[in-house]
Amino acid sequence: MLATTLKFLSIGWVGGALLVGLLLNGEQLYSWVGYKNKSEQDEMRRLLDLMFVNITPGRLNLFYFLYLCGLFSLAILFFAPSMGPIMFFGGFFVFLGWTLPRRMLSMMHKKRIKKFVLQMIDGLSLMSNGLRSGLNVPQALQIVTEELPNPISQEFGLVLSQNKLGVTLEDAMSNLSVRMPADDIEMFTTSVNILKETGGNLAETFDTISTTIRERIKVESKIAAMVSQGVMQGVIVVLMPFALAAILYAIDPERIAPMFTTIPGWILLMAMMSLQFLGGFTIWKIVQIKV
Repeated sequence: MLATTLKFLSIGWVGGALLVGLLLNGEQLYSWVGYKNKSEQDEMRRLLDLMFVNITPGRLNLFYFLYLCGLFSLAILFFAPSMGPIMFFGGFFVFLGWTLPRRMLSMMHKKRIKKFVLQMIDGLSLMSNGLRSGLNVPQALQIVTEELPNPISQEFGLVLSQNKLGVTLEDAMSNLSVRMPADDIEMFTTSVNILKETGGNLAETFDTISTTIRERIKVESKIAAMVSQGVMQGVIVVLMPFALAAILYAIDPERIAPMFTTIPGWILLMAMMSLQFLGGFTIWKIVQIKV
């Protein structure tokens, strides 16, 4: 009886503290949440535009709203019908997953850039051969858009479209390096812009850039093979607590139940998940070696 009373008192104290905090700072909190929501959607829309994916703001807003509702529904699925854990972990899940769509789109954009850089090896070879046969740079770019798949055909096609609409080739190339931020792409666009103004052998320059990209990819592949063991160890370390919790719940659910039904258990769960995220992020940063 005493334990039940203390439990309800603690839940009431936490709820009252949250209510007082919302009453005192509700307007600032609402403004901050609205600003974060808008900034996340604006960044997602920008990344989708860079990947040539057209979506209306209304559909993106609906997707983001349904996604956040889905995160909150996870708490309902795991902790129903207890309202305390549902509200606590629902807000915690939403907080953790708030930026996940934008981060996933950012990863997809980086993957697109890597694919573009890989395609540049063949693309630069085609352009070099085209220049040696007497074509100019726009004509060589047109050959690449016709012979190679996306994303290089989309990006070079956009460069040509901008040039046809009156944008100088130098500005169109600079826009390409802004859309696809990578050292190899920056080297390519800068070499085209400089050599078109000062004169020089673009064909030899493209061959040199292609060789440089090929050698750098070889080094990156060797480094990735060397750090793969560290990556696997990091994944195992991050997933181990969740696997142990699932095993303990299957063996003796009553013993682990206080972790999900009491306020000290919720605090420990939140601390555990925060430390897991921090540890996983630290391991990920350690195994990332830039060339």
